[in-house]
Amino acid sequence: MIEAAKTLDGWYSLHLFYAIDFTSLKLVEAEDREQMVTELKEYLTKLEANHEAKEGSYAFYNITGQKADLMLWMLRPEMKQLTALETEFNKLAISDYLIPTYSYVSVIELSNYLAGDSDEDPYQNPHVRSRLYPEIPRTEYVCFYPMDKRREGNDNWYMLDMDHRKGLMRSHGMIGRGYAGKVKQFITGSVGFDDHEWGVTLFADDVLQFKKLVYEMRFDEVSARYGEFGEFFVGNILAQDDLSSLFEV
Repeated sequence: MIEAAKTLDGWYSLHLFYAIDFTSLKLVEAEDREQMVTELKEYLTKLEANHEAKEGSYAFYNITGQKADLMLWMLRPEMKQLTALETEFNKLAISDYLIPTYSYVSVIELSNYLAGDSDEDPYQNPHVRSRLYPEIPRTEYVCFYPMDKRREGNDNWYMLDMDHRKGLMRSHGMIGRGYAGKVKQFITGSVGFDDHEWGVTLFADDVLQFKKLVYEMRFDEVSARYGEFGEFFVGNILAQDDLSSLFEV
């Protein structure tokens, strides 16, 4: 039997995407819209307090294009906490004017492909912990996409032995390291949680770095031969001060 990769798992992850129903929102009085925005800001303030306490994290972005208008990404120690936060968000008055377009359920993941040999408990390693329980950055831009490893004929990732996969992932990882300081990457595992196997969330202050990184990786064997990709979402950060103008009609 082929040796399966082992993973270290951190905080649970929920990406939520919404489109704004501007047609209906135009029928709402300006004062009522402002009250909705105030309630949304209060919700985000609670998320920010949790982020600062290092008990979870979140990101709130304005998505470009017609796939969605908003992305809310939340991390928590338990999946049921994410469910509660999603329910709370859906009860906000502004949610009556938000149309769910996509969601993704996963968990922050590190695989043993690139791990060295050590008897140390990895969960006690500060570097590992910072990756499993991260503070989501506040960069200007975000990019999210789900992906799978191909399982067809001679291009079946899951039929490769461990040493072969390690070698391929080591080469793949070197490309990502070339973008250190330009792009921050988070991998979340979703096998058994959602329709794809992984979610990739990228952060950068220069949106063009997403294109450069993904394009370069397409020429690496891991992506070129074994990678299958879902839809891409890209957008810019939403500060609380931006919300009033966003929902202004």
